[in-house]
Amino acid sequence: MVRSRPGQSYMLSDEPGLSVAIKPINQHRMNADQLKSLQAPVKERYRKHPEAALVTLRAEGRIGEGITCKIETGKARVEAGLHPATGGDGLSACSADMLLEALVGCAGVTLRAVATALGIQLRGATIQAEGDLDFRGTLGISKDVPVGFRQIRLRFDLDTDASEEQLATLIRLTERYCVVYQTLSQPAKIHVLHHVISR
Repeated sequence: MVRSRPGQSYMLSDEPGLSVAIKPINQHRMNADQLKSLQAPVKERYRKHPEAALVTLRAEGRIGEGITCKIETGKARVEAGLHPATGGDGLSACSADMLLEALVGCAGVTLRAVATALGIQLRGATIQAEGDLDFRGTLGISKDVPVGFRQIRLRFDLDTDASEEQLATLIRLTERYCVVYQTLSQPAKIHVLHHVISR
């Protein structure tokens, strides 16, 4: 299993003989052949070792002043690109990472707001999200593998003197009023439109 954290380097494998060398390619000007060449060794590895395609992504944030939550992205700016597990160079943000970061940010802000409304004092709180993603799905290697996260886990580490009853209420209401959490739990119907602006 490949594990990744924002701001950390990525490894396709820590097992001898299973490493994959990926030649850096300028992803800002990439054609189909370059993309195919970039992902070919990755796809081949996943065909031979399906377990290597299962990656756990993580995001973390800490509540701040007022009703805020600081997300540790490890990126100076947000520019989405390919995840290293799909042939990316790790220099761009992964959209799946950003999804987890959005969940962490929304949950953190909601947690702080609910705690404030209930009069629960939080000296500190760390919110972590991690999700298991099998990249064979998005790479089209196996039709039996779903595209997207298999499971997402959300964790709250709270520094507080609140009672168990108060904490149960805090978490329940945080789940209830967190927009991203509710959207992921009960997916909204997405309407896809397109418009040609030039030919």
